[in-house]
Amino acid sequence: MRSIRPSFTARRGRGGRRTSTSLTAVALVSVLALTATACAGDDNADGKPSAVSTGDGKITIPDDLRHRLKEHGIDVDKWKNGAWKNWNRDDWLREANDFINPIIKGLWDPDRMRGADDPDQGVDDNDISGDQGVTDPTPQPVQARAVTPPYHTSAATSGKLLFDAPEGTMVCSATVVTDPAHPGKSNLVWTAGHCVHAGKKGGWYRNLAFVPSYNDQGMSAAELENASRSEIAPYGVWWADAAKTSQQWISKGGETGGDGASYDFAVIHVTPEQGSGGKSLEETVGGALPVDFDAPAVSQVQSVTASGYPAAAPYDGQRLYQCQDKPGRLSIEQSDPTMYRIGCTMTGGSSGGGWVETGADGKPALVSNTSIGPVRSGWLAGPRLGKVAKSLYESVSKQFAGR
Repeated sequence: MRSIRPSFTARRGRGGRRTSTSLTAVALVSVLALTATACAGDDNADGKPSAVSTGDGKITIPDDLRHRLKEHGIDVDKWKNGAWKNWNRDDWLREANDFINPIIKGLWDPDRMRGADDPDQGVDDNDISGDQGVTDPTPQPVQARAVTPPYHTSAATSGKLLFDAPEGTMVCSATVVTDPAHPGKSNLVWTAGHCVHAGKKGGWYRNLAFVPSYNDQGMSAAELENASRSEIAPYGVWWADAAKTSQQWISKGGETGGDGASYDFAVIHVTPEQGSGGKSLEETVGGALPVDFDAPAVSQVQSVTASGYPAAAPYDGQRLYQCQDKPGRLSIEQSDPTMYRIGCTMTGGSSGGGWVETGADGKPALVSNTSIGPVRSGWLAGPRLGKVAKSLYESVSKQFAGR
C-alpha cells in the first residue's frame, strides 16, 4: 500500500452527514422533540414538557419552546409544513446545541422509507493520506449473507436509520444498545457519525428516525410496493430526541475519503412517533447490545459480525445482510486510532451498522460500526471504540437518567 493507495468511499448519506469536553472532545446535541405527549427526551431545565396534547388530538407548543426554536429562525409550524427542506448554507444548523429534530407524524411513509437513497460515493486515489501507522494486507472479500427473516428473531437489535440531507432522502444502518442509566429499558441507538452530521463542510441532518427490524419478513422490493407501514416498520418509527457525535467528526469529517473515520460514531436517544404502551425501545424489540470500549487488540479478535442494509448495487436496501470475518488493521492517519477492517461485499446503506464480537464469556457486544469501504466493494472499516466513544455514550445516558 505504500505505492498504491486504495480507493475509498465513506458509507454515508449522499452529502452525508460546540460544545466539547477538554479530554474527549464530545459534541452534545440538545434536541427539541415535539410530540403529542410529554417527551422523555425533553431537556427543558424547568421540567415542563416540550409539547402537550389538548385532548382533541391537537398539539400545543409552550411559548418558551417556540421562543427557543425562533432563536434559530425556525417557526415550528412552517418547519413541519416543509420549511425543513431549506438547505441554504447560512440556515443549515451546524453547532451541537443547534440540532433540532421535531417529530413530523407520518413523514416516514412506506414510499419514503423504500425510496431512501443509497449512500455510496466514489472517490479517487488521492482522497486519503496513504499507508501510515500499522496497516495489514487488504482482506479477501467476504460475501455478505442475507439474514434469515424474521429479523426480529435473528437480529432484533438491527434496523434502519432514515434522514433527510440536501441531496434527498437518505438511509444508514444502526443498532439498539444498552443504557446504563436504564437497565433493560434502553432507548439508545448506535450508528456512524456521518449518518447524523455532514462533518466539516455541513451540519446536522434532519428528520432522523430509527426503524427497528425494517422489513422484518424480508419481503422483496416488488412485494414492498404494496406493503403497509406496519409491515415495513412492525416495531414502529422512533425519532431522535437527542444525539452525540465526536467533535473530531464535526471538525474533520468529509463526504468522501477517510477524514475523521477513526472517530466516525454516534449515539442517539429515541422516542416513539406513536405510543409504545409505555415500553422502551429495548423492551419493544426484545433486546439491546452492550458496548465494549475496551475490546481486545485486533490480533486477539477471532471474528466480528457486521450487519446492515446495503443499498447500492447489487443490493436494493430492503433486506438485512451480515458479514463475518477476522479483522485486520487499517491506519489512515498516524495520529488517529487504528481502525478495524474486514472483508465484506456490503455496499452503501450498510454504513453505521453494528460490528459485534462474542467475548470469552460467550456474550455478544458491539465493538465498532461500519464507517468506510472501497469504491469497488470488498472490505469495510470501522473505528475502534475507546475513551471518546465511551464519553459520548455515557453522557447521552446521563442526560436521560432519572427520566
